Amino acid sequence: MVAVIVLIVIFVLVALWVIRTYNKLVTLRNKTEEAFSVLDVSLKKRYDLLPNYVETVKGYAKYESETLEKVISTRNMAMAASTPEEKIEKDHLLTENIRSLFALAEAYPDLKANMNFMELQNQLAGIEEEIAGSRRYYNGVVNKFNTTTELFPGNIIAGKFGFKRKPLYEVEDEKERENVKVSF
Repeated sequence: MVAVIVLIVIFVLVALWVIRTYNKLVTLRNKTEEAFSVLDVSLKKRYDLLPNYVETVKGYAKYESETLEKVISTRNMAMAASTPEEKIEKDHLLTENIRSLFALAEAYPDLKANMNFMELQNQLAGIEEEIAGSRRYYNGVVNKFNTTTELFPGNIIAGKFGFKRKPLYEVEDEKERENVKVSF
């Protein structure tokens, strides 16, 4: 009789552990999806602002159409991406092309004096800050999720119920890691 009670207690403890671990994984997965959704909203703001910014630059930089077309093209590709992995990849391309656009804008002194351009530039800078914060939040939640799915004994439950590692939002291009050079 004691052996049966001990087995029942062990079974109940194991069942409670499985339920707790499963619920933790579901919670973290949902937080990961919510974090990506927050990031996606910021990216959408950027996508909406870019055409106005490009049109303003176009008025001044008529001969730089290749750079401007690249920005719009990569914006459209990023908007069409469907998975987090694909969105991250396309956003890296867009970020690189936005840098080219900023460099182009610097080459036109009259453009920098235009109030509409300055307002768009400030909005874009604000959105870039928002995106950076959203990336940090997303990576923090993904890190917790990935750690829980990989550590023993949680990895057993994760494997049994199909919880897979989520991608981090990482700096992809070595140019992004370099220090900005300021010279006068």
